[in-house]
Amino acid sequence: MNITEFFANLWNDYVRMTPQADAIQQAFQQRGEQVINDHVAFRTFKHSAVELERIEPFLFDLGYQRNEQYHFSAKKLNAWSYIHQDENQPLIFLSELLTDQLSAPTQAIIRSLTEQIDPGSITDASVFYSGRHWQCPDYQTYQSLLAESEYAAWLSVFGLRANHFTVAVHKLHSLKTLPEVNEFVESLDYELNTTGSKIKGSPEVFLEQSSTMASHQDVTFGDGSTYQIPTCFYEFARRYSLPDGSLFKGFVEANADKIFDSTNARR
Repeated sequence: MNITEFFANLWNDYVRMTPQADAIQQAFQQRGEQVINDHVAFRTFKHSAVELERIEPFLFDLGYQRNEQYHFSAKKLNAWSYIHQDENQPLIFLSELLTDQLSAPTQAIIRSLTEQIDPGSITDASVFYSGRHWQCPDYQTYQSLLAESEYAAWLSVFGLRANHFTVAVHKLHSLKTLPEVNEFVESLDYELNTTGSKIKGSPEVFLEQSSTMASHQDVTFGDGSTYQIPTCFYEFARRYSLPDGSLFKGFVEANADKIFDSTNARR
């Protein structure tokens, strides 16, 4: 698989879960904009056959390398960002839930899911748009996970796939600032994530980010019940130049911590 195929397959899976992203992108294009993807992000479980260290080699095969590590103590997450040898390729953000830091009942639920994974099915970069490798939990189990970790609950239902793509605002032409982008997106009747504020970050940390609240989709749970829950979202990021003139290529933990709330089912 080459990198063009990887991102095409990833986008196709993503917009099936996130129709708002396709609609917003088309609205940008109707303004004459060329939408360039800044980064994509993924979630997974530590201590499993799909933990970060087991699946990141598939990113290396595509030409990526580790860039920076991040920690989110309140959400019990670790993450790495990845940068491609071709600077025109999107960045990648891969996080994992530190399951051993959760309560014993929640650990048992997650273990019952991850023990269903067939390691032989994890063979290449297609794992990043492969979805669940376990049976969907019943709704009560989902609610139990949600009470302790929104991240765990989301992952239990949707599995491995991009939870967001990102518009590179600094590469747009007619919309120069993130407030202008936000105003445009809201004019399309999409709700923005207001955790902290609509704009997370600042020029002083070389990165500003906003995001929609996730699309919603009917999910049939393991007990046969159907509920509408948040799926994935669309992000908008404006990067600034560092003092040496190079564009900032990292992430800001305080920003990312709030961006995670874009899939918040408890909101």
